[in-house]
Amino acid sequence: MISVSDILGAISDDKSLVLFNTIAIASGDSTILISRLNLTRKQYYSRMIDLINAGLVRRINGKYFVTSLGKVVYKAQELIGMAVQYSSKLKAIDSIESPKFPAAELSKIIDTLISNSEIKEILVSRQRNNDIPAEYEIAYNRELLVPAPKRSSMQFNK
Repeated sequence: MISVSDILGAISDDKSLVLFNTIAIASGDSTILISRLNLTRKQYYSRMIDLINAGLVRRINGKYFVTSLGKVVYKAQELIGMAVQYSSKLKAIDSIESPKFPAAELSKIIDTLISNSEIKEILVSRQRNNDIPAEYEIAYNRELLVPAPKRSSMQFNK
């Protein structure tokens, strides 16, 4: 089974992330990826194997495609990129957020500062979910720590 850390590890460096994003955007036209991304053959294939083993990419007839899991991860990292663009506004929200601050006022501030609906929904739902018992959070985090298979047992699809 693939773990969250396997997925994050596969896209953790800039070149791997650019390679993954290029495959997601290229829709199978990955014939010139090595030269376009300025990677050595070893760097390219090492990163491709990591992406394949993480379940993000698959190879069909010599071309690389993003898997269904890869599509979800691609969308999630787009959301992370958007959050980075809003980082100063998110810090401003954090600076005023407290149990004593009126929730309705905080919602108005979030609505004013954040135009992205997905980020806005995350922030508003976070306000509503602050009462989640710790044992549920602990159980959820344990689910994320599923051991990953050994890399040598993973097969490379040709």
